[in-house]
Amino acid sequence: MKFNWGTGIFLSFVAFIVFILYFVVLSFRDPQSNHDLVTEDYYQQELKYQQDLDAADNLNKTGWQLQVAKTSEGLSVRFPETLAPEKIKGTVSLYRPSNKQLDFKTPIQLSERQLLIPKSRLLDGRWDIRIEWTYEGKPYLYQNKMTY
Repeated sequence: MKFNWGTGIFLSFVAFIVFILYFVVLSFRDPQSNHDLVTEDYYQQELKYQQDLDAADNLNKTGWQLQVAKTSEGLSVRFPETLAPEKIKGTVSLYRPSNKQLDFKTPIQLSERQLLIPKSRLLDGRWDIRIEWTYEGKPYLYQNKMTY
């Protein structure tokens, strides 16, 4: 068999394709790779998207500022001073993009306008925080990304 330019180019293409296919197969077989959907009930969440937009708009219109801060005890969420703590009802959801087993939701139970999520529940890294609450029957929504 005579080895010329055409044969060399053909063999290099075949080698490149085998190389890429090897890494594709390797990435799909790796147990560390997580191919799950972002949420299990994505369709229901999509249906309530307009409600979320309205609740976020309610928060923007009031001018209230939630103070979400990392402290030595954990994650502190402080509601505005003008709100009565006993009238605030809702949940705080923390979503970990890298591992769905770390996601959790906790009800809002305030002590003097502050909610503390203990440090033991949070690992270092990126978290998406979502605070949904009602105050005097009106819904509000706060969403943010943070690194703990």
